[in-house]
Amino acid sequence: MDTAPTGSDGLVAALLARVPAVLDEVSAALLTEWPDYSRFLDANRIEVGVAAHLMLDRLVAGEIDEPTEFGQDELFEEIGRMQWREGRDVSTLLSAFQLGARVFWRHVAEVAVELDLGPRPLAGLAEGVFAFVDRLSSSAAHGFVLEQSEAAVARERLREELVELLLSDRATEGAVAAAAARARWTVPQQAAVVLVQDDSLLGHGVLSRFDPGSLLINRPRMAGAIVPDPEQGGRRQRLASLLRGSRAVVGPTVTPDRLPAGLHIAEVAARLQRTGVLPVDPVFADEHLDAIIVHRDARLLEGLRLQVLRPLEASPPASRARLCETLSSWLRHLGDRQAVAAELHVHPQTVRYRLARLHELFGPQLDDPDTRSRLLLALAWGAPRPPEADPPR
Repeated sequence: MDTAPTGSDGLVAALLARVPAVLDEVSAALLTEWPDYSRFLDANRIEVGVAAHLMLDRLVAGEIDEPTEFGQDELFEEIGRMQWREGRDVSTLLSAFQLGARVFWRHVAEVAVELDLGPRPLAGLAEGVFAFVDRLSSSAAHGFVLEQSEAAVARERLREELVELLLSDRATEGAVAAAAARARWTVPQQAAVVLVQDDSLLGHGVLSRFDPGSLLINRPRMAGAIVPDPEQGGRRQRLASLLRGSRAVVGPTVTPDRLPAGLHIAEVAARLQRTGVLPVDPVFADEHLDAIIVHRDARLLEGLRLQVLRPLEASPPASRARLCETLSSWLRHLGDRQAVAAELHVHPQTVRYRLARLHELFGPQLDDPDTRSRLLLALAWGAPRPPEADPPR
């Protein structure tokens, strides 16, 4: 506004005289759609009246856009924060502001006509009223967004603390229940750890789409989630579909207190997926427990292979690889040479020759059941490979 209307004292007095009527009309209008706001207005009529007096002085003086001394912006910012805390949508609050503005403007216009202010001052009043409402709405919306953002940050921090607890050796039932309550997470009967490979961009993207009931894991060189009750209601099939192609591992389904063990199994499975021992994607660890058990300690497996495959050490590398392949197939097919030939795509006579060579190298040990068991463990997941043959992590 350019200037305050003439007779500003009289205008303020006339508008103040209408404040009780304005409050009555606004309260009645709010009662239908927003009864809580109506009750708040009725319970705080004195405070609202004082604020109205200060606002009218500033409105008539053309000072609506200037900073206030009575914390108007801070007050409505706090109202916006309360709106978020109470679980309400900010749009309902802004709609209530607009309703109040319409009622108030009608009274302002009537007073302006009664005092014969003329079009220019009337236009200035209109600009001031709606600028004031816009400012209050902006302050309230800002408070709502701030509270929402701060609550989200606090919630994520609490959920991160809960994840660390669940994956630690401190995960007692009482401690988990307390941490879950703070993080507003319902403790499931069972859960599983899902991990994705570090360099899987698709995997990291999939994690961001997990439902809010899952807890994200964000550790150095480890990204994943704790998924509640993965065996219920077709969730396993949905996980398989969601994670396909993302180079992910789903750990075994365990009770919450067993999640540290579930994480360890998932980590071993992720290593085996990374090195090609488990080439499926995603890997469900409970479907590959035999491979995980055998490969859990690479040094022990290497020791077993060195021991049981020692008779092949003198053979050239290419020959040794063929003999290992044939021996593994022969053990898995329980000595069925035709099945071995079909699997290896070689002539049965070739299989017969290789088996003769194996019996020559191993001697009577090859007929010993215990030796065969150890050989099967050593070869069932492929021939031994030097460490440098593994894909880089």
